[in-house]
Amino acid sequence: MAHPADVLTVVLAWAAVLAVCVAAFLFGQTARTSRRRSRRRSRAGRVGLFLSLSGPWLAVLGAAVVGAVTGAWLVAAAAGAGGVVLASVVGLTLAPH
Repeated sequence: MAHPADVLTVVLAWAAVLAVCVAAFLFGQTARTSRRRSRRRSRAGRVGLFLSLSGPWLAVLGAAVVGAVTGAWLVAAAAGAGGVVLASVVGLTLAPH
């Protein structure tokens, strides 16, 4: 049985991951709602837009799966937060507007 302080730490870590994910998703919305140009987006732009909008959620989902499989929930939460930030930065780099 886990110590209650450990459980609280894990719950707070996952709450922080979800907060970072929501912030990254809302930040990614700016890429979607920015001024549209008449020409089509490039392939890199489409991938960047996908990563900006869906990448954070996929990173959290992947971290949750890893946490469930391994039982290392705290490490998975930290990896999930890092994955969310990485997906957002890559998406921003590929679709800066």
